[in-house]
Amino acid sequence: MTISLSDHESGAKYAGAYGDDLAALQDRLERVQSAHIAHGQRSVIMLEGWDAAGKGGIIKRMTAHLDPRYFEVWPIGAPSEEERARHFLWRFWKRLPGTREMSIFDRSWYGRVLVERVEGFATEAEWRKGYDEINEFEAQLTGSNTNLVKLFVHVTQEEQDRRFADRLDDPWKRWKTGADDYRNRARRADYLPAMDDMFQQTDTRWAPWKVIDGNNKKAARIAALTHVVDILEKAVPMTPPAQDPAIVKLAKKAFGYAPKNGD
Repeated sequence: MTISLSDHESGAKYAGAYGDDLAALQDRLERVQSAHIAHGQRSVIMLEGWDAAGKGGIIKRMTAHLDPRYFEVWPIGAPSEEERARHFLWRFWKRLPGTREMSIFDRSWYGRVLVERVEGFATEAEWRKGYDEINEFEAQLTGSNTNLVKLFVHVTQEEQDRRFADRLDDPWKRWKTGADDYRNRARRADYLPAMDDMFQQTDTRWAPWKVIDGNNKKAARIAALTHVVDILEKAVPMTPPAQDPAIVKLAKKAFGYAPKNGD
């Protein structure tokens, strides 16, 4: 099915009990992380989208209840001189999760076919080749038992402008906006066809995209976390591990532990 960003612009308010529903999703994500640790899983959660679309807010809620020892958030900006001297995927291979870990990318390898295409940092031959390289990279990830979730957070120009203004008005949020935001804003008409091509070329069976309507922040957070947890609960074994008899024996000796619930 063709992805059209215009289908994700209603900005409808979240109709449920936001606080309760968010807490329930965070509890489910905490359980998913426990399953990662218990069963030696690894997952990549990747967010793309417009500046001020709410990616950071989604990530903040997504990780709020997670054990920080077993996940990493990678904010992706312009590549360093060392990274530019290598293949564009090199810096992402370095940040992939190990066993029992989750890696969360705030922007990603899709910069090759978005910002590098639009801003001229990659030649046409390079960014066109990038589609196949990205698809092969994601196939290698999923083919080596790494779970992959791809989110694109969309906002209209009007909503983005409102958020830029809010950031300028708030003295403790002004650091969030800079000249790059306005350069990118001026080229929205160039980014839209690049995004259309990206979806058409990389919305694959093994690594599908999920577009999130980011025009209402609360609804977007619930939608994003729901998608992530639904995908990972299907991909990760959600059966708890059996008790280790040796540890049970130590606990029994230490304080008279007796197993409950039939363990």
